[in-house]
Amino acid sequence: MSILNNRPGLQAEIDQIAEVAGYLWEKGWAERNGGNITVNITEFVDEEIKAMPAIAPVKTFGLELPYLKGQYFYCKGTGKRMRDLARQPMRNGSIIRICDDCRSYEIIADEPVAPTSELPSHLALQNHLLSTGSRYRAIMHTHPIELVAMSHIRRFLCGDEMTRVLWSMIPETIAFAPLGIAIVPYAISGSVELAEATLEQIKTHDVVMWEKHGTTAVGLDIMDAFDQTDVLNKAACIYMSARNMGSEPEGMTEEAMREIQDVFKLPKERIL
Repeated sequence: MSILNNRPGLQAEIDQIAEVAGYLWEKGWAERNGGNITVNITEFVDEEIKAMPAIAPVKTFGLELPYLKGQYFYCKGTGKRMRDLARQPMRNGSIIRICDDCRSYEIIADEPVAPTSELPSHLALQNHLLSTGSRYRAIMHTHPIELVAMSHIRRFLCGDEMTRVLWSMIPETIAFAPLGIAIVPYAISGSVELAEATLEQIKTHDVVMWEKHGTTAVGLDIMDAFDQTDVLNKAACIYMSARNMGSEPEGMTEEAMREIQDVFKLPKERIL
């Protein structure tokens, strides 16, 4: 019997995760087993779920993350494909419970699918979100083609240049991705260096670009994390389309971008 049975709130959450996984595959952002999803589902946990036994041995994630004690997460499975998760989310992911030592977890449903190999990084981000009282519950790592392509150009790795160009392509980018995009220099996937750099940047951004690799985004739910990434990548597509016509696109003026920030009362930490 699935943990989702007779739990409409949890079912809707998992359905949304499956929907986003399908979008990632359709866009070409999740080749093979690329990308990861982790969502805090604790708000949907009832007493019956809390009493559920582990269905696999307890495993450590190597960090002490005190704000995660007793929290529950849906995690994409390691080696699993987004296109399969879209069809069968509970066979290509699992629900885990963080143990009282705050250093280990146990799988409780539906099947003993080992979580993503990026679990320590995702949980460190989740711990940060909880420690700051953030309402964000979802983390999504994916490989948006045009944004990754821009990260291969040295100019866009300097300061806020990528944010400036993306914001200038279409007004909606500033309105719906008002914190811009942070850049983390290239590091090996799964490394402590990459995790620490991402954690530092997520303090002031909702979307982080891993140079020559992909993005990590946080959001109120997985659709929110997807939408912010999608908006930024749309701007990257517009930039490249203009470039393909033979010249550097002008983009909106600084005055026009400031006006959008004023009208929508957006954060101005990175006014250009």
